[in-house]
Amino acid sequence: MTLYALERQVAISAVTRACALTSSVFNKLVKSETLTKEDKSPVTIADLSAQALINTILGTSFPDDPIVGEEDSSDLRGGGEAQRVMRERITELANDALTKPLSGEEKKEWGLGDAKSTSELLDAIDRGNHAGGNKGRMWAVDPIDGTKGFLRGEQYAVCLALLVNARVEVGVIGCPNLPLTSTALPSSALPPTERGAIFVAVRGQGAESRHLSNAWTSPGTQLRLFSPSGAGILGSGLRFLESVDSGHSAHDFNERVAKLLGVTNLPNRMDSQAKYCVLARGLEGEGNVYLRMPVKGKNYKEKIWDHASGNLLIHEAGGIVSDSYGRPLSFSDGRTFKETTGVVATGSKGIHEIVIQAIQKVIELEEAEAKDVTEKL
Repeated sequence: MTLYALERQVAISAVTRACALTSSVFNKLVKSETLTKEDKSPVTIADLSAQALINTILGTSFPDDPIVGEEDSSDLRGGGEAQRVMRERITELANDALTKPLSGEEKKEWGLGDAKSTSELLDAIDRGNHAGGNKGRMWAVDPIDGTKGFLRGEQYAVCLALLVNARVEVGVIGCPNLPLTSTALPSSALPPTERGAIFVAVRGQGAESRHLSNAWTSPGTQLRLFSPSGAGILGSGLRFLESVDSGHSAHDFNERVAKLLGVTNLPNRMDSQAKYCVLARGLEGEGNVYLRMPVKGKNYKEKIWDHASGNLLIHEAGGIVSDSYGRPLSFSDGRTFKETTGVVATGSKGIHEIVIQAIQKVIELEEAEAKDVTEKL
């Protein structure tokens, strides 16, 4: 059997079912605006339901593997009416997803087919409380990466990765709203047949994308990034992929880097690890540099579940991911990157080196400017 074949198949099952669950929540609770003022955010319902689903599948398939997840059930365990309603909704959603008929290579032994009690589902959510670290196997789960994108009906992702001794070995990302051919049009303008993709990578085995709606049967498209020399793609050939929210990524810093490199294209801004997916598929004009620099004054630490799957996807597609100093991302420090400053992903070594040089130049300029201001005070 191919290395990590079972883990790959289980991860595809968990992510595709979670994508269907989150899409259902959007259509029922966001798009139709049926929530009352007393209800919690629909993204919380989707987050917790999806994590309950994914962790149930992982816990049944790989009972000895710990899970590093974003959510926990502490807010659901109270005795109030609001908590009861939330528990009921999450139980219903998770069980609907778990009991759907098997498809493709799915197996009942993965925890599929049988409904779980509310208590079992809450315990499954809390299996995601593992502290992480540099030893052994563990899964990193982000049930909804890009909550604001989810609420807008734009880009979000369901992300799942297997790490072994702090190295990502399997990565699966589901993007329910990602256009299949171009991000030029908003997702809401496209019919379901033209959006929704799942991206799969296994270390040493390459990366591929498939249509999300028939992930088990559609022929996968192998992802292999074109690797021009850095100088041959500067200026108008570059386009940055950035977060929508300037609170998550320093847009002003990125603008200075773009100016230094002679970039004339406007950035392609979207939420979630969908940016990694867009970079990995390498469609012309969509974006070939993912830049996420820390915002000044915010002591934010990047979470491992926000980058694990995307990191492997880019690597297996032939690209490079590093911090702003060109160092590989380290998944050995726990739930967050403790020493990582910024995240940079590109499709080739030539481009990567030039972008890192530009980033360092802007850092030097900003440090000099800050020193000058201090001296004048």
